[in-house]
Amino acid sequence: MKHAPSAGHVGVEWPTITLIIICYTAWGLALWLLPLGFGIVVAGVAIALHASLQHEVIHGHPFRRQWLNDLMIWPPLMLTVPYARFKATHLAHHHDEVITDPYDDPESNFLDGRVWDGLPRVLQAVLRFNNTMVGRVTLGPLIGTVSFILSDWRIRDRAVLHGWSWHVPAVAIVVGVVAVSPMPIWAYLIAAYIGMAILKVRTYLEHRATDRASGRSVIIERGGIFGFLFLNNNLHVVHHMHPGVAWYALPAVYARRKAHYLRRNGGYFYASYGEVFRRYFLRAKDPVAHPLWRR
Repeated sequence: MKHAPSAGHVGVEWPTITLIIICYTAWGLALWLLPLGFGIVVAGVAIALHASLQHEVIHGHPFRRQWLNDLMIWPPLMLTVPYARFKATHLAHHHDEVITDPYDDPESNFLDGRVWDGLPRVLQAVLRFNNTMVGRVTLGPLIGTVSFILSDWRIRDRAVLHGWSWHVPAVAIVVGVVAVSPMPIWAYLIAAYIGMAILKVRTYLEHRATDRASGRSVIIERGGIFGFLFLNNNLHVVHHMHPGVAWYALPAVYARRKAHYLRRNGGYFYASYGEVFRRYFLRAKDPVAHPLWRR
């Protein structure tokens, strides 16, 4: 994978460190000081931002020493995904030649056509609904969590077991902090679901099925508040081409060579998340069965 020579990792990245501090501060304020309803929303947003920061850390930020990066971001505020497993599956996803593959891409939303044909009709209906934007942000967190756990359960190798064994005490620490805060556990579970729902907006169409690997990652040019919460991963093809570039440098990298990136991804482009919602709120962009994949 290529890195932009002028925007790579240099020294300590203070914007990322500052944002991590802000994220934990917002999370703490939501638990301890804010009114419950507002606190749930703020906690949900902080949880989504924390997951994006975990993604940033996985790619080697903000320090040169990865163990120090991991130390800053390990708490599983979302509760459901072990950090070690997210790290392993996401780095596997960055092999661009397998993106969207139902088996080799751990982050693919597509199924093998034969598997799809064998599913009960009720489950097919649920998964079709999940392929609309409204389905993805309502049912998507539940479907994604169950699918992730079942996938890891089938693998059962040492790395998977190691990731989950560290996750259990980490979750216990987070739940323990919530338990002694004024926010009830049930309210925190709602906040965690909101955080996952926000992230589903990012993953909804960031990849498409096409024969050319370089054309599979999207550009959503005006990210708005979502662009901030996703740390500019709306410029997704830029991230895939330069995974070592820090989040705050991605817009400038894109702006310098916009035409190049749009040629690179075959014009897979949306002007904003507003356009995405308008086009796909109630209509599926993709089929559940991968339209091109053959075993």
